Amino acid sequence: MNRESSKIWEIFKDLILVAQGVKKATVVIKDTKLVNVHSKEILEGWDIAIYRDRIAYIGEDADHTIGGETQVYNARGRYAIPGLIDPHIHIESSMTTVTEFSRMVIPRGTTTVFIDNHEIANVLGLKGVKLMMDEARYTPLRVYLTVPSCVPASNASIETSGAELTPEDISEALSWSETIALGEMMNFPGVLKLDEKVVKELEAAHRINKVVEGHDPMLMDKELNAYLAAGISSTHESTTKEEVIERIRRGMYVYCREGSAWLDIKETVKAITEARLDPRHICLATDDREADSIVNIGHMDNAVKRAIEEGVDPITAIQMATLNPAEHYRLSNDIGSIAPARYADIVLLRDLTKVEVDTVFIGGDLVAKEGVLTIDIPRYKYPEWALDTINIKRRFEAEDFYISYEGGDRYVNVRVIQAIEGKILTREVVRDVEVIEGNLVSDPDRMIYKAAVIERYTGFGGYSLGFIEGFGWRRGAIASTVAHDSHNIIVLGVDEEDMAKAVNHIIDLKGGVVTVVDGEVVSEVSLPIAGLMSDKPYNKVANDIMEMYSIWRQLGCKWVSPFMTLSMLALVVIPEIRLSDKGLYSVSRQRFVNLILDGEG
Repeated sequence: MNRESSKIWEIFKDLILVAQGVKKATVVIKDTKLVNVHSKEILEGWDIAIYRDRIAYIGEDADHTIGGETQVYNARGRYAIPGLIDPHIHIESSMTTVTEFSRMVIPRGTTTVFIDNHEIANVLGLKGVKLMMDEARYTPLRVYLTVPSCVPASNASIETSGAELTPEDISEALSWSETIALGEMMNFPGVLKLDEKVVKELEAAHRINKVVEGHDPMLMDKELNAYLAAGISSTHESTTKEEVIERIRRGMYVYCREGSAWLDIKETVKAITEARLDPRHICLATDDREADSIVNIGHMDNAVKRAIEEGVDPITAIQMATLNPAEHYRLSNDIGSIAPARYADIVLLRDLTKVEVDTVFIGGDLVAKEGVLTIDIPRYKYPEWALDTINIKRRFEAEDFYISYEGGDRYVNVRVIQAIEGKILTREVVRDVEVIEGNLVSDPDRMIYKAAVIERYTGFGGYSLGFIEGFGWRRGAIASTVAHDSHNIIVLGVDEEDMAKAVNHIIDLKGGVVTVVDGEVVSEVSLPIAGLMSDKPYNKVANDIMEMYSIWRQLGCKWVSPFMTLSMLALVVIPEIRLSDKGLYSVSRQRFVNLILDGEG
């Protein structure tokens, strides 16, 4: 027996003694309604005895485990559920650091997250992944890594990225102690075509028996089977009951997603409530949640509540956010339930169906009470190299955003990217756009805006132009350095002068989200860490986002969390059509297409 396994066995020996009362518990929680996710029962009046960071005993009377040094908490009949688990999240999408994210979600009952930090990886590479994992060690939140598998999401011929993770990088990261899986395999065409780089990554994960996470929008039948034959075991991209059914039948774990913009639970849980499928391979996840959304609505507590509101049995909904993801990641001996030997990650609820969190324990430590942290989490200082990632050595002018047309027509048919509220998918539509003095112009009456994606890594600031439909803005321009997945600058607007102003201001900020109207900056969310995250406290970030949305609503955009939809418009691996810094890219056709229709199909 090696030293590490011997140390672990010593912990379990202590648990054995505590369970019998020979040794005394560190903490005892009395008089709970214990929600048992193994048996699907509510056990009234049960106690929980904890030694150090693990559970030693659950039962009707833990008095035999109480000694003079034992801390005793009286739950007074509150529901005790396992700490909530988010099996798939990009913390960067909250626009906060790991530390600030922890401060937000722990009082909401989230005790464990599985992160895919491919956002920072696309900007800073493997050292960015390491940076976030290093920060995570200073928080009580359990943070497991699913190693980003597709960095960049496409290749250099399609877009300019800030970094690349090679198969060698991924093999290294898979060996880290915090790593639990290979992250979402977005390159599903590469899987089906047995792309060499993809195959090496899959081999590296399977060689050491790691889980492989999936990303499979719209795949069905033969393609879906082929994708799963690569040993990929989960998905978070299902948006319909039918997609969930097809994946559960083929052995996948399906994450029903409830983020800031992707509100999929209403449809996806119908696989349980209508189709009556066994829910044990169905989990809840958030994927992307902004800080304001977490502060005002919640995190996994909201996901569980939404599932219950849509007709899922409360204990089943809790299973979907605890035991099910723990089993998927092969960690159910440590997390996901309130049972002997598991970590003492316990949440006390005032109300089961409303998921009203009262008290949170992580590893037996009281960490939050009545929505407030009871512990201090130290600030983490990011290095300078993570704060200076905008490399553009020029200023932009209105003329840079002119789209020239030399024909004599007053209106020209162009391909337009149609954004859809609450959906990551886009549609390719053809619209007639007006030509004024040889320049194709925006049409706010029809919600058609000029857009550009500007690369921010090489110093040249190369860019391409296109048109976006949706959102509802009547004036101004919006620019952002959050533009999945390569996170070049994306800008769209009604007026070219405002577009130029927004881009120049965002360069000066070293990253963020900027709104300009009539030449004036009317809102900004500063994101200097890799152009993705703020170095400010979460409440400041949440307030800045709320102020931004208030202004957007005044400008005519009534969508729920429209920023998330905006940030995905350059994601060149999701159908149907996207804009990269190199042109208008048809994901469905797997090639660039012309903006102006000239007989091309």
